[in-house]
Amino acid sequence: MKKLSFLCVFSLFFACTSKQKDTVIHTDFTTTFEKSNGTQTPTYPEVIAYYENLAKSYAQIHLETIGSTDSGEPLHLVTFNPDENFNFDNIRKEKTILLVNNGIHPGESDGIDATMMLLRDLANGTKKAPKNVVIAAIPVYNVGGSLNRNSGTRANQNGPETYGFRGNAKNYDLNRDFIKSDTRNAKAFAQIFHKVQPDVFVDNHVSNGADYQYTLTHLFTQHNKLGHEAGKFLHETMMPDLENTLLKKNWDITPYVNVFGRTPESGFSQFMDSPRYSTGYTTLFNTLGLMVETHMLKPYKQRVEGTYALMDALIENIETKHHKNIKDIRQKTHASYTNAETYPIRWELDKSQETTLNFKGYEGKFVESDLTGQKRLKYDSSKPFTKEVSYYNYFKSTKQVTVPKAYIIPKGWHDVIDLLQLNNVALNTIKNDTVINVETYHIKDFKTYSNPFEGHYTHYNTEVSKTAQKIGFKQGDIIVYTDQAAFRYLLETLEPEAVDSFFNWNFFDTILQQKEGFSAYVFEDEAKELLEKNPEWKAEFEQLKANDEKFAKSASQQLRWIYKKSNHYEKAHLRYPIFRILR
Repeated sequence: MKKLSFLCVFSLFFACTSKQKDTVIHTDFTTTFEKSNGTQTPTYPEVIAYYENLAKSYAQIHLETIGSTDSGEPLHLVTFNPDENFNFDNIRKEKTILLVNNGIHPGESDGIDATMMLLRDLANGTKKAPKNVVIAAIPVYNVGGSLNRNSGTRANQNGPETYGFRGNAKNYDLNRDFIKSDTRNAKAFAQIFHKVQPDVFVDNHVSNGADYQYTLTHLFTQHNKLGHEAGKFLHETMMPDLENTLLKKNWDITPYVNVFGRTPESGFSQFMDSPRYSTGYTTLFNTLGLMVETHMLKPYKQRVEGTYALMDALIENIETKHHKNIKDIRQKTHASYTNAETYPIRWELDKSQETTLNFKGYEGKFVESDLTGQKRLKYDSSKPFTKEVSYYNYFKSTKQVTVPKAYIIPKGWHDVIDLLQLNNVALNTIKNDTVINVETYHIKDFKTYSNPFEGHYTHYNTEVSKTAQKIGFKQGDIIVYTDQAAFRYLLETLEPEAVDSFFNWNFFDTILQQKEGFSAYVFEDEAKELLEKNPEWKAEFEQLKANDEKFAKSASQQLRWIYKKSNHYEKAHLRYPIFRILR
């Protein structure tokens, strides 16, 4: 009995002091990447099995499924918290939350492997766990693309041996889908994002537009667009701190080299991440965003190790330098936007401001091609250089809108309402039929791209005209007040002139088509009567005929002009169906 009691006490002691779960699964957590000496990346089922076993073995790791993807598989969220608490409502009260997204383009698998090793090392104690930072990660975002495994579609990439495909199960590029959410993947991401509500977001990628010495480049969300306190902090503190920490760890890094078809020495600009992109979307909730872009010409092993080092350095900096400030900065940024009278919705590069980079490149020149007989760009990696290069990373707003008190959305536009609900927008329902004074937009002009883009023929350069009107609304129509956490999301999606507005993504194309018309042989008699009854119309009509030769020679144009003045012309044509209540 004494021996049994001792064993019980020992077992109890072990259970209380061990950070592992009671039912330890003795699994080899050496990754496929490590076993292959940095030449291979695991399949999607292997990634999920790895995390399932990691979660069974370590109480600090939690794995859950959220939503679905176009492949039919769910999205997974893996979370590391030394406190073994995985209720994000509780976590965010005390801790800074980092969300990592991997495999949005599964051929760019560096982040998949780096995150597997990083979370393992934090769980098993190989790496000291942060006390103030919780790390959540999507192991593989583009599940369908990951399952579509091949060894050829990344034509110029230096490893791994096999990998996934860029398009998802419906062939969407998921890093163009965040704001429009055509895919189940994007909808599930929104569920994860609003569940986690991260303070910092990292999306891991691989890229190549030029050749240079760096393995690592960073693409922070554009700081002027992020704006106010958060933009200043990201640009002046967080970014240089990360660069310096990596330098101390012998990792050179430079801003993403946004250059194609030429060498970088003539200078290059920062990439502007609008809300269709991951960091552009997360910006709408004042999250501090960063894309990691490793150089695909570098060996796979080196790229994965660099991605690991960057995430490790970022966590270290948040833990030791930024933890106490980030939430306050984000809250102040939100207040700065909601208290402003206007909001910027379009941007252009500000070439009056520039940053000088000590850029480490390779000599490149245009030589005659043996294949085509034309000039081709050729880099010589045996001729490295360090030169001062102009980097343009300041943007200025070219279009602002007055911030309304609220928007009104007729209940028939349920696809828009569904997306607002998905993004945690607070909605209010009109209780009874009523008439409200609103500002109404009419679509004055827009251009449409002639080639399809991600399932759409998108609009751009949209312009609106404004009128004040009394409009009747029905019971069940939706009022959305802008004074809420989703403030920026509302302005960027519901203002038709915004770059990635729902209008520009074709959500409202039915208003662009006139549904009723007239028969000229009947309407002409009435048109003449209308001019006689409305002398001001007639004066304007005669002046148009006198000053516009095409109008004067076109009977159809003249009749259409009168028809649009009449009560026959449908009010819905070109009238933007979301209305503004002004402050």
